[in-house]
Amino acid sequence: MSSFLSVDHSLSGRRWVGPTPETDRLAEAMAQTTRLPLPLARILVARGVSPQEAEGFLEPTLRDLLPDPRSLKDMERAATRFLAAINAHENIAIFADYDVDGGSSAALLIHWLRGMGRQATLYIPDRIDEGYGPNEPAMEALARDHSLIVCVDCGTLSHGPVAAAKPADVIILDHHLGGEPLPDALACVNPNRLDETGDLGHLCAASVVFLMLVEANRQLRAQDVQGPPLMALLDLVALATVADVAPLQGCNRALVRQGLKVMARRERPGLVALCDVARLDRAPSAYSLGFVLGPRINAGGRIGAADLGARLLATDDPNEALALAERLDVLNSERREVENAVRASALVQAEQRGLDGPLVWAAGEGWHPGVVGIVAARLKEASNRPAVVIGLEGGIGKGSARSINGVDIGAAIQRVAAEGLLLKGGGHRMAAGLTVEEGKLEAAMARLSELLAKQGAGTQGPRDLRLDGLLMPGAATPQLIEDIDRAGPFGQGAPAPRFAFANMEIVSPRPIGESHLRFMFGDGMGARIEAINFGAFDGPLGPALSERGAQRFHLAGRLEINSWGGRNKVQLRLEDAARA
Repeated sequence: MSSFLSVDHSLSGRRWVGPTPETDRLAEAMAQTTRLPLPLARILVARGVSPQEAEGFLEPTLRDLLPDPRSLKDMERAATRFLAAINAHENIAIFADYDVDGGSSAALLIHWLRGMGRQATLYIPDRIDEGYGPNEPAMEALARDHSLIVCVDCGTLSHGPVAAAKPADVIILDHHLGGEPLPDALACVNPNRLDETGDLGHLCAASVVFLMLVEANRQLRAQDVQGPPLMALLDLVALATVADVAPLQGCNRALVRQGLKVMARRERPGLVALCDVARLDRAPSAYSLGFVLGPRINAGGRIGAADLGARLLATDDPNEALALAERLDVLNSERREVENAVRASALVQAEQRGLDGPLVWAAGEGWHPGVVGIVAARLKEASNRPAVVIGLEGGIGKGSARSINGVDIGAAIQRVAAEGLLLKGGGHRMAAGLTVEEGKLEAAMARLSELLAKQGAGTQGPRDLRLDGLLMPGAATPQLIEDIDRAGPFGQGAPAPRFAFANMEIVSPRPIGESHLRFMFGDGMGARIEAINFGAFDGPLGPALSERGAQRFHLAGRLEINSWGGRNKVQLRLEDAARA
């Protein structure tokens, strides 16, 4: 297959790949049949959408896409026990993971219980002192004062802690990979249990919690009781889905689409305060959830108080929300400083080890366990390989893994743990955690690399830049972006469309901040577009595009609307460039 615009080696060393002739043919046919703009038709064809399916895809509804909660094992039993505890005024505890998915899951339950005139005890473990998931001392303590403990976004592998909670009943609402046997809980609702079909394996924990609340409301209706409204909770589900890197396909796409509409109404004090502190000047997008709001909520669990994020999402008090949001914003800035130091060391180590194998990994003494997951994501992006980053302390390493599409890192790590090379490990397809003795580190990473190679990791060629087509500056209008956004939201498993602009003239390049570049570009025929390239001067794009002279460039990136001073302008978020 020939390269797009004959770019075999861009300024960043990538080969550009455009739509195939077959895609172009099908897109033109769809545009004629549906009267949709050709760029949008091309995106739909690339997603495997037929002309007959186009309308339903562009307007996804939960009525059509939300699964029946009872299709998940133990769901009916979980909801029945949950309602029994409410009716009997039992003390309920919520044990949640310290990340966005865990915090959102806990907040979902707290808000719903508040609507029923009830409350619950929130417990979130400290990342450093207690680690991930339920632990025996905490579960024993909760069981002394609570007859029902609901574990959200954790618990599927917690056999000992669940047993330690007796005589309290334990309900697990999770999505991490399960094993055999399951813990001795009253109910374990998890689409990734080994005895599930896997059809709903893409759901995050907050979606599982939401489905249990759907089932609870259904059981209440059967008793002629009206449960709390559920649609208003979808902002929390959307936040968790995007932040936990769940694929934006099927019902996930509908959940996020509807959740963003709820969030735009600015009704949840915690999210309103966080948006304001983060200086979001327009309704949040999926990008905002993943890269602006999510990191701030996670900052509490990474380097601060573990429960800050969940408390922010659960509060109804605007004053408390603002105080928590400001604290999380400060912690996020501190997290960035810690992350940058670890990232620099990890990248040097990984490059020395090699970035072309099935696995990229790095480990260092004293690396903060709260940032190793973020750094693993950065290594994954830099290498297009699964990545593991581990912080060592006292002869024990605690690490996080991130994967690429098509490679199940959670299953591989669980296998290495079962073989005794890891003290523990587990997760899901795209992300996982592990604990390893320092003396077994090299052997464990070698075995993990071997398992990932069998899944196809490391066979990828150069990092191709996939483009959805070619545009002229005059065609890149706000209306086109609105049309394209109908195919969203975009994120994991549904990348935002990327377009090329050929033979462009660079006008007025100027540095922004320490490393970014902003400029105008055009074809010399009148129409010009503003572009921004974040981190341009950390690589080759900034210096090349800032050169003076008549050199022209092919540009590639994602189109977006930049709102400033009450005006909406088209902006290209530049990702790559090549000399024309």
